[in-house]
Amino acid sequence: MNTGDIADILELTAKLMELHETNPFKVKAVSNAAYKLSKTRINLEGKSLEELEQIEGIGKGIAAKIHEILNNGTTQELEELREKTPDGIIEVMGIKGLGPKKVRQLWHELNIESVGELLYACNENRLVDLKGFGTKTQDSIKQSIEFTQKNANKFHYATIEPYVEQILDILTKNNNGCRIAFSGDYRRKCEIIDKLTVVYTGAKLNHQEEAEKSSPVPIEFVSSTEQDFEKVLFETTASEEHLKLISYSGTTSTSEKEIYQSLGLDYLEPELREDLSLVIDAAKKHSVPALINNDDLKGILHNHSTYSDGMHSLEEMAVYCKELGYEYLGICDHSQSAFYANGLKPDVVEKQHKEIEKLNLQLAPFKIFKGIESDILNDGALDYNKDILSSFDFIVASVHSNLKMNEEKANHRLIKAIENPFTTILGHPTGRLLLARNGYPINHKKIIDACAANGVIIELNAHPYRLDIDWRWIPYCLEKGVKISINPDAHQKEGYSDMKYGVNVARKGMLNKDNCFNALNLTEIETYFNLRKSKM
Repeated sequence: MNTGDIADILELTAKLMELHETNPFKVKAVSNAAYKLSKTRINLEGKSLEELEQIEGIGKGIAAKIHEILNNGTTQELEELREKTPDGIIEVMGIKGLGPKKVRQLWHELNIESVGELLYACNENRLVDLKGFGTKTQDSIKQSIEFTQKNANKFHYATIEPYVEQILDILTKNNNGCRIAFSGDYRRKCEIIDKLTVVYTGAKLNHQEEAEKSSPVPIEFVSSTEQDFEKVLFETTASEEHLKLISYSGTTSTSEKEIYQSLGLDYLEPELREDLSLVIDAAKKHSVPALINNDDLKGILHNHSTYSDGMHSLEEMAVYCKELGYEYLGICDHSQSAFYANGLKPDVVEKQHKEIEKLNLQLAPFKIFKGIESDILNDGALDYNKDILSSFDFIVASVHSNLKMNEEKANHRLIKAIENPFTTILGHPTGRLLLARNGYPINHKKIIDACAANGVIIELNAHPYRLDIDWRWIPYCLEKGVKISINPDAHQKEGYSDMKYGVNVARKGMLNKDNCFNALNLTEIETYFNLRKSKM
């Protein structure tokens, strides 16, 4: 059982405790632990009770619950709470915007015990007159239900990835060396996966049924001859729109490179086989750039430590970053307005900067840059006064609060922050969480134009649940001369591994290393930060 699963169990426990009006202090303790674990990739499997108790932020009581989950897959407390709760109520609690108190109200006052009943009640305007609800809340709940239903049976690429490895192991057993490859959305490294496509050589593939049972999504099996394998792989990898754009109508070519060559096009990597006409134009002009690779990245910016809501200390984050072969680390703990994430007060900022200076002497030539993830406040201002802002090497400006904005409000808020001379990087520009919430609406062209005018870099947040900015806007960024910074938003050292997901989608937008900010080496990026600060 992975840490995310444990966090989900604890989160459900906390919600059910609150639903049944358990002691609020106990609820908070379990909820905080769930939140903490949801931000980490630490492997808890096999850890003893004593080892669990040593993890920062985990007390003896929570450690005991985790230990019980690891041994039994659940806890006695959770099962007792489940017995008192209709199954449909647990489903209702998964609807965004509905906390346990509101769910309890719907359950006891309107006798709602399922998502279907809740949607019906919304359509009948039954929530409008309920205390604490009203028309806006009702509309929001209805939208959340419809969003959830629309995205059912869809998974993040990162969630599907380990299943693919398992399926491949199953399929390669006793299949007499036949060629097997995944194509479709997975091979194109799409953000969301709802189906897997497997191409294989031969008339029969053993263990198909076993593979299908182990997959959370349907698997399409496509048979091919040995001679046509790459041709079939090409046809099943490319999106339908891509095939139309390149005017593909079949071929006698036997390799993917030959197929593109026969069409007068440069070879396009699987990630590029989407519906962007700009990509096709570049292929026609033989100007497709060498796409960004993981090895091109020289440092990692936008990361968190225990100073705010991270799981590892500043030193642990830095040492591990250095061990991975990177030249620098940008630490960007939350700013003071993010009280929910233990945002840094001015005195804590000073303390962290002193520790950074000490660590930089120890770890040289590796360097930690003094950064902050400054909240973009409701009026577009940055957190902290000018004196404190000027103490940072760079600033990632991000929206975390009041996300329910119309486009006009969102544009104004972001552009004001972009125009602030202290803003270095615009963090996760839309605030989206894939399969969980849409981002707030923005005019991407206006935001990118503002970044171009003010020399602000745009983040591609590499967390597989964000991948924000959307890769489809990367070509426009490049056209306007706006660099992209691929950042993991890591809250623990294991989170650095998310960089690969950012690289995956950056490649889909034709990003090369020359246009990636953190492909700059230590000397180059230090020079950039110093020059920018000198102009303030």
